[in-house]
Amino acid sequence: MKKYTARLEFQVRDYECDMQGVVNNAIYQHYLEHARHEFLKTLGIDFAELTRRGINLVVVRAELDYKASLTSGDRFWVGTRLERISPVRFAFMQDIYREPDLKLVLSGKVIGTALNERGRPKMPEEIARLLAAGEGLEKVGGN
Repeated sequence: MKKYTARLEFQVRDYECDMQGVVNNAIYQHYLEHARHEFLKTLGIDFAELTRRGINLVVVRAELDYKASLTSGDRFWVGTRLERISPVRFAFMQDIYREPDLKLVLSGKVIGTALNERGRPKMPEEIARLLAAGEGLEKVGGN
């Protein structure tokens, strides 16, 4: 199992399931986004404060590999870690595991950047510092 900086637990709600009785594929992106926002908060990065300063964090690409399905009532967790991939882009490496069997449900790579008030890429100082310090990389085990 991979190592993660953060781990956030969830439980599937009935309305997240489609007619086949499994979590709709789009709902997984909600799980990942919520985990990214909580992860950033734990690192002291305030999404709203960045926006007030004219810096908008945006997703530019999402690569999701669906491995298994979740159903209503399933408990699961999202593991997240952060990696720099270019001077102005970073990737959230995220996986979803079902509990209690630790079945890998989804493996994802969500690439983001930050845009200034003119829509130009700009790495926020807070994220640049974290990436330079190695923050976000393999700190918390995925157990």
